[in-house]
Amino acid sequence: QVQLVDSGGGVVQAGDSLRLSCVASGDAFNSYAMAWFRQAPGKEREFVALIDWSGGGSYYADSVKGRFSISRDNAKNALYLQMNSLKDEDTAAYSCAARTGGTIYSGIRYYNRDSDYVYWGQGTQVTVSS
Repeated sequence: QVQLVDSGGGVVQAGDSLRLSCVASGDAFNSYAMAWFRQAPGKEREFVALIDWSGGGSYYADSVKGRFSISRDNAKNALYLQMNSLKDEDTAAYSCAARTGGTIYSGIRYYNRDSDYVYWGQGTQVTVSS
């Protein structure tokens, strides 16, 4: 299994950028597909982005496409989320997640449901003020 620790959240202005990190310890990080989810107060957890084991394949929620970029460094057991042009509606607690199996697409759908993921970080708060 793997343990995940998120960091990098903070309070920023609309239009600013922020980079979230997730560091993994435990079993082989490069065997897991990884994702970021977020949850705003009073709302359900929402998919943000996911990336395959190699970093060569990724998929984004429409709400962040073109503004956010997910990446990973398997040598450092690290996952990142670069967030640019932040908006008020991006305010949420962001969590990284890992799923066994390194692919992002089942052949029918992308693995963008929280039930697809086994391991979770504790979350890091991002607050965007206008």
